[in-house]
Amino acid sequence: MNVYKLLQLNRRIKNHRIKFLGLYLLHKLNKRYLAVNLDPVLACNLRCKMCYFTDVDYVKTLKGQFKEEDLELVAKSIFNRALKLQLGCGTEPTLFKNLDRLVELGKMYNVPYISLTTNANLLTEEKIENLLKAGLNEFTISLHGIYKESYEGFMQKGSYEKFHNAFKAFEKLKTTYNFKVRVNYTFNKDNFRELKDLFKHFSPKSFDILQIRPIRKIGNTAYNDFDISSLSNDYQPLIDSIRTTCKKHNIVLLAPQTISELSNENESSFVYDYTFCYVSPKAFWKEGFNWKEESFNDFSKKIGWSNTLFKNIFKSKAELKSLSDRLNYEIEFN
Repeated sequence: MNVYKLLQLNRRIKNHRIKFLGLYLLHKLNKRYLAVNLDPVLACNLRCKMCYFTDVDYVKTLKGQFKEEDLELVAKSIFNRALKLQLGCGTEPTLFKNLDRLVELGKMYNVPYISLTTNANLLTEEKIENLLKAGLNEFTISLHGIYKESYEGFMQKGSYEKFHNAFKAFEKLKTTYNFKVRVNYTFNKDNFRELKDLFKHFSPKSFDILQIRPIRKIGNTAYNDFDISSLSNDYQPLIDSIRTTCKKHNIVLLAPQTISELSNENESSFVYDYTFCYVSPKAFWKEGFNWKEESFNDFSKKIGWSNTLFKNIFKSKAELKSLSDRLNYEIEFN
């Protein structure tokens, strides 16, 4: 399954009423439509300056991990409605010892696409191969700097050498396994321009998708300069150059054409709250969901979820926008 083509289709369908009609029908017909984002452990090995893990007080609240005996219950309750399973949403999943088992459970419940979001510092070639054998479809890798100095400056406690070793392993294993590697580059005014040297430091054979996205406020982070207006003149020429190289190597680029497009409203985000399902040791989709004893179908019936989806077909965009405070961070395909 190509999840990127599905996202692209979602972008092309502009009518939110059609989208909610589709979700309603998928739900009633017991089909998959959920994006299950699962944090198996609430911890991280790095302290990236643009991440809330640099907020000492907030980190104190992030404790816990799933017990091994609970993994089957997690899978049983929700995986049969998952279109995509994302391991790692706001923490570092490679700290979880039973990660391979979670991937195996996803495949056992026939989840079409399983992805792992990670800073890659704990990934060795052996661990990468074990995850691929378990059935992982994609590695999504966080990157905040092209050079060693900027990488280790922004991604504190991170090792530039270990990061590159993971990409060498990706390139090697791509000759044996069918999987994708996606690089998420979060930029600010201090690390954007070094993107010009991206392909001097990273082999285009080691990754398949590149998302270039701006810094956003996600808490009391150590780096908090969110003004990227100084990049206005440099943004488009640099992105055009990267796009040319990406096309040459069949790399999918996810980035707006111009910096002004970053503030445009993304109409596809109206259905985001209704497909996004967050799971962690402290939260499971919606409050009151007793996932150890009831399924997604049981709980959604109890809260009238199908009625909610049906009613949204007839709501205006203004009404739907007022119901959500989620920040839109999806980037247009180009």
